[in-house]
Amino acid sequence: MNYIHEPDPLQCGQAVLAMLCGITVDEVVEELSNPRETTLAEMKSFLRGRGSYISDERIAVNTREELPDTALLSLETPRCWHWSLYHHGTFYDPEHGVMDDFPEAKRKYYWEVRSAERVM
Repeated sequence: MNYIHEPDPLQCGQAVLAMLCGITVDEVVEELSNPRETTLAEMKSFLRGRGSYISDERIAVNTREELPDTALLSLETPRCWHWSLYHHGTFYDPEHGVMDDFPEAKRKYYWEVRSAERVM
C-alpha cells in the first residue's frame, strides 16, 4: 500500500480510493466528478466498479484487533467525519499519515474491502 496524503481537507475519501486502487487522487476526482466530500454510496460504487468487494454492513469497531485485513474506515474525529484506511496492521490516514493505531476518534466504523484478485 502506498500512502497518499489528501491534497485538500475535503478529499480524504478520494485519497483512500486512490490508495486502494493504486491511482492518483486526480483520477478519482475526475471519475467521481467530485472534488469535495465523498459519500458511502460513491465509495462503494467506485470500488465495485473496479471489481473489488466491499461489505454492505457498517460495523462498529473499538480496537484494531477487530478489523479484517483491509477496511474502509469512517471515523468521527474531533473536527469532522473522516474516511481512513486500514491495511494489514497499518493505518493509512489521508490527514494524519501512516500510523500504528486509529487516529483520535469518538466513534469508529468499518466496511471490509477485498481486491478483485481476492474475491475470485
